[in-house]
Amino acid sequence: MKILMVLTSHDQLGNTGRKTGFWLEELAAPYYAFKDAGADIVLASPKGGQPPLDPKSNEPDFQTELTHRFEADAAAKAQLAATVRLDSVSQADFDTVFYPGGHGPMWDLAEDKHSIALIESFIAAGKPVALVCHAPGVLRHVVTSDGKPLVQGKKVTGFTNTEEAAVGLTQVVPFLVEDELKAKGGLYSKGDDWAPYVVEDGLLITGQNPASSAAGAAALLKRLA
Repeated sequence: MKILMVLTSHDQLGNTGRKTGFWLEELAAPYYAFKDAGADIVLASPKGGQPPLDPKSNEPDFQTELTHRFEADAAAKAQLAATVRLDSVSQADFDTVFYPGGHGPMWDLAEDKHSIALIESFIAAGKPVALVCHAPGVLRHVVTSDGKPLVQGKKVTGFTNTEEAAVGLTQVVPFLVEDELKAKGGLYSKGDDWAPYVVEDGLLITGQNPASSAAGAAALLKRLA
């Protein structure tokens, strides 16, 4: 079982002067779910190399047993420091793809032609695609073989407008994940803010927030089995 994980290369939080990137729990929880299941994991990002970590995601309030495990795992950290360039990977080499969130993907992966084409190729090949938290926003330009938005008519979730408001970034992000999924015709639903919530529809698996990372990875592994 070979799993591709796609991370952001974007580190600027809009015009705030603050840093962003990927959210650590959203990498660590799926990473170990996959690793402990015996999967071969490849990490990729648009620019390759070390992707930016959202510094907030490594603050004590947001650390978990699995983020601590990742921080103490020299091999995992070495792999993270050497992500492959997204334009060098092929869907044919993998069984599935998982997109961790954080705010970064909304700026780069949502507009990245290689990411868009990659997701389209996984779906066309009948392989599942999983995205969590802000990462479902990277589906905004992804279309099906007949040119319709991938999420149109599909059950989806992603970071809620109320969660974005709670972190005070409604006016900072380039778009709101919940609004964008609805605008593309997605059948959007959500659970309680900050609680695990995962939706599956065909080949598409989406999770609402950081707490949904492990459940999203578990749903993906079940699909692969």
